[in-house]
This record gives sequence, structure tokens and C-alpha cells, in this order.
Amino acid sequence: LFSLQNYPLYIRSVPTENELKFHYTVHTSLDVVDEKISAMGKALVDQRELYLGLLYPTEDYKVYGYVTNSKVKFVMVVDSSNTALRDNEIRSMFRKLHNSYTDIMCNPFYNPGDRIHSRAFDTMVNSMMMQMC
Repeated sequence: LFSLQNYPLYIRSVPTENELKFHYTVHTSLDVVDEKISAMGKALVDQRELYLGLLYPTEDYKVYGYVTNSKVKFVMVVDSSNTALRDNEIRSMFRKLHNSYTDIMCNPFYNPGDRIHSRAFDTMVNSMMMQMC
């Protein structure tokens, strides 16, 4: 999860041995997200569906994007060899993430823009990651 200014609110990667590579991939994908948002322009405001789809594929990974109405960016990196995941499943995962993020934003003790430290959010992300593996 990234804020409007592109600083990370939440990053999780499995396996952790290539964590730096994942961070690089995610940060470079933010440029693609910004390009897609600017290309859509006002059409994005009118849409209820903020799923950006496949941002770009690499040899090893596929990178997907999603943007909330408040311009918080969600980026998901999936192993390219995982052909079982369809576009609808990725879209549903982003919706689930968005719903959990909304729950965090509704917490009166959370300051918007701070990094996310929530056991419930961690549990939900971990269960999604285990489904993908």
C-alpha cells in the first residue's frame, strides 16, 4: 500500500530472501500506476472500479495495480509461473484488501498516512498470500 505521495504504508513479501528485489519492483511499478491514472484522467473519477489490471509482466513476476478514490495505491506482485490466478481472482483480492484498508481507516486510533500496524490486516494479507502459493 502506498500513499498519495508514494511512500509505503504497508509492504509484505513472501519469501523474504528476495525482499529488496520485491521492494524495487513495487517502487518502479508506481510510475506505471501514475501513468495509467493520468492516462485515464477524468474517466477514472467516474468509474467505480479502480482496478488497473496488469501493470507489466517481467520474466519472473506479474505486477498488478489498484487505486482507491483517495489515491492510495495497492500493488501486488505475483509469480509468473502461477497460472492458476485469473484476473477475477486478483480483482477480488484487491477488493478484499481495500475493504480491510477501509476498516483500518475507520479506526479512531489510526492517523491517516501512518504506516499500518494491524494484526487483523496482517492476518488477512497472510491468508491471501498463502492462497496464492
